[in-house]
Amino acid sequence: MTATADMGVATVEQQPPPYAAWELELRARLLAGEEAALKELYDQFSPMVYGLALRVTGDRTAAEDITQDVFVHVWERPSSFDPSRGRLRGWLATIAHHRAIDHLRRVKVRRRYAAVEGGRQPPPPSPEEAAVAAAVATRVRAAIGNLPAPQQAAVVLAYFEGKTFRQVAEILGVPEGTAKSRLRLGLRRVADRLRSEGIIADW
Repeated sequence: MTATADMGVATVEQQPPPYAAWELELRARLLAGEEAALKELYDQFSPMVYGLALRVTGDRTAAEDITQDVFVHVWERPSSFDPSRGRLRGWLATIAHHRAIDHLRRVKVRRRYAAVEGGRQPPPPSPEEAAVAAAVATRVRAAIGNLPAPQQAAVVLAYFEGKTFRQVAEILGVPEGTAKSRLRLGLRRVADRLRSEGIIADW
């Protein structure tokens, strides 16, 4: 902070607060793909994001999933944070709030659908449908086998061994946000390959 005198009136020149400088540095590190930056961000703001999501949804499991979604979003699109439009904390809170509201809407739709269905079970697949499903499963496994090793490990642990995002992160020794990011990137690659082979996959 510096002071200058003009016509006998003292004015004070404000310097950017250290926290804002840290936000700019962190954004630059995220843009460079530095995983340590994501961990710092998670350690700093995950309690706030989780608490907000829990207040909106009233569901601990949903709040955990929303928290991971928020930090995966940051990891995949760090450029979407614009320091000129507000602070990092407020930006994260806005994303968390939107995710939580979306969750409540999905829950409402599922409950309405369940009430309409009245517990009816779908009919068993025909032999032709079973054969198609088996062929698709074979191609899915082949596509997963061609993934980069980090993504392949995450996908296999989550979708073939039934591990949670937290367990995948612990086994691989990476932050939960990184584990979820690897899963999403892996599944996106699998979907792209299946589309190139003429299979419509809904991931």
